[in-house]
Parts: sequence; structure tokens; C-alpha cells
Amino acid sequence: MGKTFTEKVLGRKAGKDIVPGEIIEVEPDVAMSHDNTAAISKTFYNIGVDKVYNPEMHVIILDHCTPAANEKFAQNHKVIREFVKKQGIPNFYDIEVGICHQVMHEKGHVWPGALIVGSDSHTTSYGAFGAFSAGIGRSEMAVIMARGKIWLRVPETIRIWVEGEFPEGIASKDLMLKIAGEIGADGALYKAIEFCGPTIDRMSVASRFVLTNMAVEIGAKAGYMIPNAETLAYLRERVKTPFEIVESDPDAIYEAEYKFDVSALEPMIAKPHTVDNVVPVSVVKGTKIDQVFFGSCTNARVEDFEVVSNVLRGKKVHPEVRMLVFPASAEVYLEVLKRGWITDLAEAGCVIMNPGCGPCMGNHEGVPADGEVTLATSNRNFKGRLGNKESFVYLVSPMTAAVSALTGKIEDFREYQNDMRL
Repeated sequence: MGKTFTEKVLGRKAGKDIVPGEIIEVEPDVAMSHDNTAAISKTFYNIGVDKVYNPEMHVIILDHCTPAANEKFAQNHKVIREFVKKQGIPNFYDIEVGICHQVMHEKGHVWPGALIVGSDSHTTSYGAFGAFSAGIGRSEMAVIMARGKIWLRVPETIRIWVEGEFPEGIASKDLMLKIAGEIGADGALYKAIEFCGPTIDRMSVASRFVLTNMAVEIGAKAGYMIPNAETLAYLRERVKTPFEIVESDPDAIYEAEYKFDVSALEPMIAKPHTVDNVVPVSVVKGTKIDQVFFGSCTNARVEDFEVVSNVLRGKKVHPEVRMLVFPASAEVYLEVLKRGWITDLAEAGCVIMNPGCGPCMGNHEGVPADGEVTLATSNRNFKGRLGNKESFVYLVSPMTAAVSALTGKIEDFREYQNDMRL
């Protein structure tokens, strides 16, 4: 019987043949945490050890509330910095570097066949590079720091096959929202999702990342795909660790299989207050918006900025809309600065913010008021996600966000293609 990617990666780490449902103990290749989960020094020391088992395994990134919004967050950052220094953790990135999930692959901490865990649910993102990556809790991270291992249940695998050519302006975010709407927010609960098919093979690094990033939004423990040529070229410029591409066997057993054809895909939107409350944008066209959040670990990379700047160049954001722009990382910020796209957005009336998570966790930088509607390129829209339970969040692609920012209401960008220089 053939093995899936997941069974191969976890089996190698466990040192034996494994099957779905089995509980195994493994040592991760990389363990990531951030300022919302890394202040675990108290938990760590309560375990009864003084020294981190393998400091080189850990990557710690400050990104969720940066700069610190108040003294509580400032103290949290201080505790983390002191812990990192005391424990000799070499892979530490302070508030100026960017969102953890972007920084991880930019800095070479992600590679095909790796087992990566992170105390953040969107750790599933690194499957875009052919890694098995999964979110864990902060107490579990403290245990890994103490003894270097973690228990994992081997997930069953769901296969999602994607084919067809994207219509002009339609993006992987529209595809992922379509998948979420079809499968449901719990449709892949504790499963591994294998994204494959000719459309996946052709996707850019940034577009592929959207799918694995949001795999957790339909319940997945991991989402992954086989790296294509563009992805491998990107990795070889950054990764120092030797790696081997791992693929599922042709006769591997999948728990379920789905097929999507993007050829007729429309602009999609997730309405409040769940990620699977998905309809075509045309259904809610005309809904007034108060704020646009362009950023997050889902859609704030260079290709996203190109889309948004092409729409907004020479135009003005609607006077009743606040458009907040958060580059995914300092590297992205510098690149879009060089290309002049930050100038385009600033001249259009956008508020340019620091690289980081921004309002996504709801701590600061863009919390909406009661009753306000935010159009977001992020990945979650449950009540209170941006910091106010009395507000409303719709999830969209960068294209839909940018076009809607110009009119002050949700728009189907296809009606404006001649005006948007697409």
C-alpha cells in the first residue's frame, strides 16, 4: 500500500512505518513562536529544566502586536528578548522584520520534507514549500523547549485537485474562499490537505502560500503541495539545510478527494461571521464599507502589492473609507518601495503601516468601531477578530479590496476592468 506525503514525513521522524490515527512522538526540525505565544518562560521553567533542549531548533519572531500597544505588550516583548538572550536562541527577529509566516521562509527556516511546528494556527502555511507544518499550543511549545519532542496524531489525508486557467483578475484567494464555502469550516478537521493538479503546478510562490495558509480555516492540521520550479528556485537562494522533496505514492490512500475547476471562478467573498459563509461578490455588491485592511500573512506580498497599486495608481480612495496597508515583511516593504508602489498607495490616500500583523489579532492599529464594515485580505472574520465584536468583517482578494476602496462599497471588479488598467 502506498504512503501519503504526511505518512512519509512523519514516519521518517518517528523512525517506523505509521498509519493514520496513530500517536507518535517526534522531534521537529523547526519550532516557531511569536509574541502572542512565545512568553512561555514561566511555563518552561515550571517543567523543571533551566536550559532549552536545542536552541538552534527554535525561531522566535515578534510580529503580532508591534510596536507594543501598551505596557502589557511591552513587558511581554521584554520577557521574550531576555529569554532569547539567556537561552542562546540564535534565530530571533524583533519588531522590525515582519509577520512570522513570511519571515520564516524569507530567512530560510522552511524547506521541503521538513517537520515544522509553530505556536500559531497558520503554521500550516509552510506546506506551500513541501514541508509538513502544523500549529500547536504554547504549553506544547514549552515542552518542546524542555525536551525537544512532541506527541502528534497522524492525520488522514484529503486530496484537493485543481485544474483550469484563472479568469483575468481572479486569484488564489478567490479559489480558497470557494473551497472553504464548499467543504466547510470543519470539513477537514485534523486532516492533512494535499493541494495538487495542473493549476497548482503553475501557481506562483505567493499564490500557493494563500492555500496552505488558509488550510487551517477548514480545520486542517496541515496543508501542503509539491514545490514547483519557481518555489525551488526561491528556496535555493535562502535555505542552507540540505533537503529532499517528498511526494505521495501514486497508490496512496486518501480519505476524500475533491476537484475544482477555476475556469469559470468568480470573485468570491466570505461574509460575517464565518470563513465558510462564502458567496460570489456579486451577491453582496453595493454593501457600504468603512475600512479596508490590506495585509496579513495571507495577502501582503509583492505580487499582491502589484495588483493593488495597479488599481489605485492615479486614483483616490473613497473619502469615507480608511485603507490600511501592512506589508508582510521588511523585505516586502523595501521591494515595493523600490518599485514605487508605496508612493502610488500613499498618493491614493492609503495609510501605510509597519510590517506586521496589524489589526488581525484585534489589539491595535485599525480596530473598527461599532457597526463598521471592514473589507479584509486576511484569513478570519469571526466576531471580534479585528478587536470589536460589534463590527463586521468580509474576506476578499486584494483585487476586490482595492476596487471596492475606490467606491466605498463592495464591488465586482469585473465591471470596472476597463477603468482599472488591468
